[in-house]
Amino acid sequence: MKRLCATVLIMEAIVLGLSIPVAVQINHLSPHTAGLTSGIAAVGAVVLAGLARRVLPATLIGGSLLQLFVIASGVVVPAMYFLGGIFAALWTIGIWLGYRVEHATGH
Repeated sequence: MKRLCATVLIMEAIVLGLSIPVAVQINHLSPHTAGLTSGIAAVGAVVLAGLARRVLPATLIGGSLLQLFVIASGVVVPAMYFLGGIFAALWTIGIWLGYRVEHATGH
């Protein structure tokens, strides 16, 4: 489960970083606002991915809150509703699959 969650968070950090120019060009946000908002979320995702090995329960809570934040950011950048929904689904599936695999092998 740790590896799946960390992978989803790293991929999400990449997408969040790539959303900055979209927010600036398409949604006409200031570069500062777009960079600060997406940058903080991307850094949060990377930090949570790093914590997944040591503090999985905190990562699960923090990652779930991050998913809600990314979906809520659709208010400012409508494409984030879609992307946030995709990553929330991946996050949920990663937790579910990780739980099933860990309990099937007895770990």
